[in-house]
Amino acid sequence: MQNEDVEGGRRATAVMTTKRQRDLARRRREAGFTMIELLVVMVILGLLAALVAPNFFGQAEKARVKTARLQISSLSTALDAMALDTGRYPNSQEGLRSLLDPPSGMEMWDGPYVKKLPKDPWQHDYVYRGPSGQSDYEIMSYGADGSPGGEGGNADITNLD
Repeated sequence: MQNEDVEGGRRATAVMTTKRQRDLARRRREAGFTMIELLVVMVILGLLAALVAPNFFGQAEKARVKTARLQISSLSTALDAMALDTGRYPNSQEGLRSLLDPPSGMEMWDGPYVKKLPKDPWQHDYVYRGPSGQSDYEIMSYGADGSPGGEGGNADITNLD
């Protein structure tokens, strides 16, 4: 009888071990993703990034152009306020600096008209040309390349546009 108990215990242990091994193997199969599944997800993410990235960078350039236009508009408003006080716009030599510091010969100057002179979104100084003859003053940014002319992001942006 004792031999039968020992033999029956071995059988029960062997059956338990086999069942445990099957459970562990099943859990391992169900626990994670296969390499192919991971590669498919990576390819899909790569395709999405390739489609979205150009649109994102295009929006960034448009935002810089809009920012330049807003800053030019703000500087124009400040120049108009200064002209109302002094009776004239600054000449090209006096430039935008006259919004911060009174130029000589402007007794009615009541500034500063801006807190500080901004740089354009590409970190270049704005260019100011005083009125000459029939033309108004001009404030401009030379765009991303910082030089006159250009197309797209390199195009000049002025208050006369």
